[in-house]
Amino acid sequence: MWNVLLGVTPSADYFQFLGLPLRLALSREELQRKFYELSRQYHPDRFARKSEHERQLALDASSYLNDAYRTLRDPLKRAEYVLKQQGFDIGEQRSKNVPPELLEEVFELNMAMEEMDRPQLAKAQESFTARLAGIDSQLQELFAKYDGSPDKETLGEIRGVLNRRKYISNLVNEVATALNPQ
Repeated sequence: MWNVLLGVTPSADYFQFLGLPLRLALSREELQRKFYELSRQYHPDRFARKSEHERQLALDASSYLNDAYRTLRDPLKRAEYVLKQQGFDIGEQRSKNVPPELLEEVFELNMAMEEMDRPQLAKAQESFTARLAGIDSQLQELFAKYDGSPDKETLGEIRGVLNRRKYISNLVNEVATALNPQ
């Protein structure tokens, strides 16, 4: 990828590239500081008078840096990235993966959407939005647990909570679309 000319050692890991510890609960300020520091270092304009090869390396490093920053600044994307790096499948949510505690609510929601029952849809939206907030809080606790003692079991818990969050987030979006059709 990049070489010693740029002062970069090739790394397939965003955390290593940014010089950050592998943590799910990253300091946003530290991440941003590292990003700006490396942005200045690898900015393609600094390599305008270098060889074509060096200019391309700078472009590649800058692109990789942007991808790393976009991924790590979002806690959910960061968790998915760590899961993927640790060998966990984070595939798309499927209807057969409906969390059991939501089955009745989803059935009622589908009926309300068919009947366009706005009060029931608004109630469902409120309920699912509250669940998202609870899940986000649960994720923060799991992130801290993993950072304190990294293990596959905690990552498995995180994956389960992320899957549930994706499913509920999709429901929130469906309800919002039903309440505010374009």
